[in-house]
Amino acid sequence: MKVDAVLWDFGGVILSSPFEAFNRYEAELGLPRDFIRRINAVNPDHNAWAQMERGEIDMERFAELFEAEARALGGELSGHTVIGLLSGQVRPEMVEALKRVRQHHRVACITNNMPAGHGPSMTRSPETARQVAEIMQLFEHVVESSKLNLRKPDPRIYRHACELLGVVPEACVYLDDLGINLKPARAMGMATIKVESAAQALDELEALLGLPLR
Repeated sequence: MKVDAVLWDFGGVILSSPFEAFNRYEAELGLPRDFIRRINAVNPDHNAWAQMERGEIDMERFAELFEAEARALGGELSGHTVIGLLSGQVRPEMVEALKRVRQHHRVACITNNMPAGHGPSMTRSPETARQVAEIMQLFEHVVESSKLNLRKPDPRIYRHACELLGVVPEACVYLDDLGINLKPARAMGMATIKVESAAQALDELEALLGLPLR
């Protein structure tokens, strides 16, 4: 395929996945593995997580709603603690790949995030915050759900990214760690890579682009 642009998710792609941290917290509380992900699978377009990522509610309201959703499924947890677990670690090999890709292709980030002053931005160390800020400067555009009031997997957020770059979906590669977010991108004609590890994702991206990325 002719590739004009590579679109990247952030958490779980450039940063390590929060799911391992979720699992540790669930184990501490004696909750079933992937309980937090199960909460988010209920009413996924309108639950507390979705509202927070669209910037419709603040942190206090999120915690109240998310904890109520957990109780409805038989568990007790802290919404504030769950948000604190989102602050992943930078994957240096993915940052290096991004730097190499941008020398040949357009690059943008599409991220479901939380409004400034909430979410992982509150719990990152100063060093990690500095690294994240520097990485964001590598993208031509950063498409944020909390600013657009749109979140993945709404197809409009992918189209918006393409319009910003002036490219068609059929000439894009999109990387995300969640299959639900890859499905609409693939339906639009993008080549998609589900990121299960940095090494696996880079193998697939190198094959698509014909570029050494490590």
